[in-house]
Amino acid sequence: MYYIGVDVGGMSIKGGLVSKDGKIVARYTVPTNVYNKDYSISEDIRKVVEGTMAEGGVTIADVEGIGIGQPGAVDSVRGVIRYSNNIALENVPVVDELKKFFDVPIKINNDANCAALGEQVFGAGKGYNDVVFVTLGTGVGGGFIIDGKLFEGRECAGAEPGHMVIVVNGEKCNCGRKGCWEAYASVSALIRQTKAAMEKDPSSLMHEEAAKEGKVSGMTSFVAAKRGDKTAQEVVDTYIGYVGEGLINLANIFRPDVILLGGAISKEKERLTVPLQKMMDEKSFGAKFNPRVEVKIASLQNDAGILGAAALLLD
Repeated sequence: MYYIGVDVGGMSIKGGLVSKDGKIVARYTVPTNVYNKDYSISEDIRKVVEGTMAEGGVTIADVEGIGIGQPGAVDSVRGVIRYSNNIALENVPVVDELKKFFDVPIKINNDANCAALGEQVFGAGKGYNDVVFVTLGTGVGGGFIIDGKLFEGRECAGAEPGHMVIVVNGEKCNCGRKGCWEAYASVSALIRQTKAAMEKDPSSLMHEEAAKEGKVSGMTSFVAAKRGDKTAQEVVDTYIGYVGEGLINLANIFRPDVILLGGAISKEKERLTVPLQKMMDEKSFGAKFNPRVEVKIASLQNDAGILGAAALLLD
């Protein structure tokens, strides 16, 4: 018997056929569309589930349940996507719509919650009791495992650290507020910061790196900084500073055993964790007296969402 984990993202919807020991034995992906009252995201999720089963050579009779990780505010009890700002969705009854096609248990939760659960059950968070997972991607998501259980907040509407304000009246965030952590620590924010620095310094190697890629990406400043570019290093240092301030806030509130970093930028590994751990050790409240909070890179990478969505079905 298997579980199907579905990871909804801004660019694609990925599915995985997951064994009970956390192995992904088959995969299927479709592009994320523009959705409206005439075309529900549930239709694409259905395609992913059916495609995943076909790739794995199984039928729904072989599947114990379907789990879905979805960006934004999710009502996990009613199975409804309340609101997603990065994928324009409002009040979509996904579970009820999918139940018309699949007679198995179906659960949905926030994508970062799922990734946190995946890391705690199958990845770098295994063995820890209190885990904070932060994903640095198009936005900044977060998931919290407290006393070994997923924390969601009232009516599943909490656990959104990307939308705590770190700069009053700061940069505009997609959520409508100003100064959110997401507006400074996401990959989207890093790209904006990189472009601004490039405009000020036409001689920066970031121009050369962007030309190689054909665009400015989250990696542009990191790669140029590795080559000794001073302006790029300033971008990287400033960005890491923003990330660190948010992590320290989370450490001061939850004092977890470990904070795990996921998302595209986490591939920089020690270039992130070393300065962030230093900030944590020096600036978190009562750092010299309180238990140390480890900062580590999540281990499941792009599979965290799929595995965590599947883990929603595990009791």
